[in-house]
Amino acid sequence: MTKSALQIARAAYQPKLPKALKGAVKVQEGEATQSVADQEAIQKLFPNTYGMPLIKFVEGETKEYPAINVGVILSGGQAPGGHNVISGLFDGIKSLNKDSRLYGFILGPGGLVDHNYMELTADIVDEYRNTGGFDIIGSGRTKLEKEEQFEKGLEIIKELNIKALVIIGGDDSNTNACVLAEYYAAKQCGVQVIGCPKTIDGDLKNEMIETSFGFDTACKVYSEVIGNIQRDCNSARKYWHFIKLMGRSASHIALECALQTQPNICIVSEEVEAKNMSLDDVVTYIAQAVANRAAQGNNYGTVLIPEGLVEFIPAMKKLIAELNDLLATNKEFAMIKKSAQRDWIISKLSEENAAIYASLPEGVARQLCLDRDPHGNVQVSLIETEKLLSEMVGKKLAQWKEEGKFVGKFSAQHHFFGYEGRCAAPSNYDADYCYALGYTASMLIANGKTGYMSSVRNTTAPAEEWIAGGVPITMMMNMERRHGEMKPVIQKALVKLDGAPFKAFAAQRDQWAIETAYVYPGPIQYFGPTEVCDQPTKTLALEQAK
Repeated sequence: MTKSALQIARAAYQPKLPKALKGAVKVQEGEATQSVADQEAIQKLFPNTYGMPLIKFVEGETKEYPAINVGVILSGGQAPGGHNVISGLFDGIKSLNKDSRLYGFILGPGGLVDHNYMELTADIVDEYRNTGGFDIIGSGRTKLEKEEQFEKGLEIIKELNIKALVIIGGDDSNTNACVLAEYYAAKQCGVQVIGCPKTIDGDLKNEMIETSFGFDTACKVYSEVIGNIQRDCNSARKYWHFIKLMGRSASHIALECALQTQPNICIVSEEVEAKNMSLDDVVTYIAQAVANRAAQGNNYGTVLIPEGLVEFIPAMKKLIAELNDLLATNKEFAMIKKSAQRDWIISKLSEENAAIYASLPEGVARQLCLDRDPHGNVQVSLIETEKLLSEMVGKKLAQWKEEGKFVGKFSAQHHFFGYEGRCAAPSNYDADYCYALGYTASMLIANGKTGYMSSVRNTTAPAEEWIAGGVPITMMMNMERRHGEMKPVIQKALVKLDGAPFKAFAAQRDQWAIETAYVYPGPIQYFGPTEVCDQPTKTLALEQAK
């Protein structure tokens, strides 16, 4: 494999570890926990893994550990740093006993069920240290929720004498990890299950999980490109750039990129929902900013849009919820001719939702009815929200022009930044954080824990001072409607409108809307002074008030 100069240099980077993980460790137990909501229902579903204490690792005394075999799975969408979680896990189990072995299941949870695996040796792991992507073993979106899957997995686990399984994934994957941990604990199979918090969307966090890995790198990659677009925008001075960013369930990416680049407009889905804004309200807000800049002779600007926006507009949310239920229970929809699908849907919807659906442009209406994701939800990333908004803004401005309220020109360009950020080489922050998460997972295994998520906190401080430990996955759970029935799932962390990151943005956005206050962050810096190379996201710095 030919390597670039950067890859060769990055291979030599040694991720930093918290002081407590550098030698022998012991467990310091904290308080017993309970789920964030629906305590009774969650406890009933997870009697063996509910209410466990928080865990913190502190320096301990050296002791001998038997060799252990561990399995690892990369689940769901890619996020920068996954390879470093595996590196940290590998180094961790080898530090406990050099004869420990690590097996990777190929292409996600499906590899466990189908007995598709490979041993990850030192030679293989070394090739992937500090690299982006999940290509060491690949990833997949198979959901582990059926008993026969657990049993099939158990066959290969027993065959390979695996004592613990580490599932690296987002909220759904870690929910699956928790279900698996409970199943194996109930049957006393002697198999531990540990989760690691991954998602570039940044919506898997709480007091114990400061951030999900990959968020830092992805936001830095997107911010670089947004900065480049803003530089172009400020050079040509004739386009409004509508930029859609990943983040289906929360607007953390859009908000972080706004704090890094200072665009003219950034829509935050959670605010749209809280203010009960309609699609027209959002369009009017953008159009007004365009008109205000045009009045100063500036017919250009940038608009950041989270990909999940349409689901947060309350009227659209109601419509989508009814559509999800309608399409989940009516298999005949797929048999209806495309030309007749729209009328069929309108005839089946409630009056209020039918009216909204009928008012949507043809393309968007069709996108709302495309195939569902494995969780039964509309695939919002397929909805071209950036085009929908710019088209509607254009129409409104044309109307205002006739009324004499708009004097400028409006020409739009569209962008969607998604996959570009998911497999980037991890920033120093993510390289360190992920390595520490993997190493922490090995210590959770060594101390006999199951149903825990690896937790590394205090990450705005130097790595020496980071706090490593574990949080019971049940602590993060609540009950939500999926596929028309109530299921236990990890509660998503949305942008808090009373939180420091949003407040910092809200305090400056009016100025950014009228002025050209662009910031150009440039590419991720791997080499140079600490303040340039190791800075965390602005979101994390503001949340930690540092």
